[in-house]
Amino acid sequence: MDVRSLEKQIHERMATFPTKTRRVAEDILANSSEVAFRSISEVADTLSVSKAQLVRVARMLGFDGYAGLKSVLKKELLEQVAPSASILGNIGEDTHIPQELCRLEQANIEETFKGLSSDSIVSFCEAAKEAKAIYCMGWGISSLVAEWFYTRFTELGLKSVLMRRGSLSLLEQARGIGAEDMLIVCELPSYVIEVTEAVKRIAGSGAHIVTLTDSPAAPVCAHATLRFYASDHSPTFGSSLLGPMFVVHVLTSVLAYNMGEAGQRALAAQKEGLSDQRVYYPAYGLRY
Repeated sequence: MDVRSLEKQIHERMATFPTKTRRVAEDILANSSEVAFRSISEVADTLSVSKAQLVRVARMLGFDGYAGLKSVLKKELLEQVAPSASILGNIGEDTHIPQELCRLEQANIEETFKGLSSDSIVSFCEAAKEAKAIYCMGWGISSLVAEWFYTRFTELGLKSVLMRRGSLSLLEQARGIGAEDMLIVCELPSYVIEVTEAVKRIAGSGAHIVTLTDSPAAPVCAHATLRFYASDHSPTFGSSLLGPMFVVHVLTSVLAYNMGEAGQRALAAQKEGLSDQRVYYPAYGLRY
């Protein structure tokens, strides 16, 4: 059974379910990523039901148990996020490497684009404009993505803080984040335990948490209020950054427009700074 068959079965049988069972079935569909990648105990706590109730609902939906339901949801979500991985399997000795790499990166961007929804982008912009401060977190290669978010926010005149491992651990830096703040955490494989622990602590403060990852399987997704996914497949280095950087560019560009006159003033000031010949050589056609 795939997810579409599961959704159809739930909707067809909904009227025959007891009220509580119907609510649990609806919550499972509405929170499919949490069900797919979190333990049964965590899901039970999130949905405010018992583990036994989750098992009963899974069996009423035609599964042997909860594990079967979880497996279907996980398989479907992973296939939605990363279909370009199939290209990797076609790279062999006779492959024209530059051409195949270009095809793979094009697929990364196309899949990332298809996963961006207008509603999510609008939610991101509203949260960014309302935030007292925007914290950008990353570790390793993911810190490059976080730093670009930080750079873009600073260019727009928004208070932004870059969080990465230094003299203070991420857990120590997390103490300063409050309910009026926004956290953007970038997490590409391999996933880092300290990042997840820091995000979990920040979630307890009530801050708005946005994740940019390659998959719903990333542990930080369990604590997010808004999630974005980027295809990052690469046959050489661990992750390609084109998909994640594409997301940063789209989100911050839309944010610049949504900020109206404030955004225009910030970009004008940035352009003026780049024209300072005490720092830069003369350049023409600067676009900000």
